[in-house]
Amino acid sequence: MNHILLINPNTSQSTTQMMVDIARATLGGDLEIRGMTMARGVPMIVDEADLRAAADAVGAMDLPGAGPQRAGFRAVIVAAFGDPGAHALRRRLAVPVVGIGEAAMREAAQHGRRFGIATTTPFLASSIEANVRRYGLDASYTGVRFTRGDPRMLGLDPAALEAALAETVQACVEADGAQAVVIGGGPLGQAAQALSMRFAIPVIGPIPAACRSLLRALAASESRSHLNPSFKELPET
Repeated sequence: MNHILLINPNTSQSTTQMMVDIARATLGGDLEIRGMTMARGVPMIVDEADLRAAADAVGAMDLPGAGPQRAGFRAVIVAAFGDPGAHALRRRLAVPVVGIGEAAMREAAQHGRRFGIATTTPFLASSIEANVRRYGLDASYTGVRFTRGDPRMLGLDPAALEAALAETVQACVEADGAQAVVIGGGPLGQAAQALSMRFAIPVIGPIPAACRSLLRALAASESRSHLNPSFKELPET
């Protein structure tokens, strides 16, 4: 029971593999990462209907470890920026569940920084704003900026995607005063890695941020278990 389950709430196997590779590079060799791709849905979540459908599907997944017993894995990463189904899984599973959107936003807001979000999906604007409020980060938030054009077509051209996101990050910094920028999307993971090397401010990829959050959650859980061997972690209610 030493592996981490990374759930891709869309149907793209290549996106799953890319995110698993980024997670492995972040976590090193101590933890095994296994990817799971949704059998039904869309290749890329681009609007509110896609996000609601993904949340329902992830929340209802038939996973081992529902209830107070331990699962067959140590933790779960929900690897879509809207964190679809993460809350439902936390209620069902007795292991840490980390959503990449929440993890990236919280990391961006560390040390009193004001942060913005750069992404490709304007039809998800309302859910992004709602999650900022849900996570209590309104005071640190400078706003979200979107690339132009169809996000699905842009995703097929890595060089064009990186260039478009670079312009959007620049706008977050220059127009909005962001001191850190989150790249808003699991499928944008490779672009996020490249952009993190191009700016003086932190440009935060959601997959590495989720991995760092997950390591902290595992350390806290194991510390509680060590202090109290009879401790049995229960799911959130």
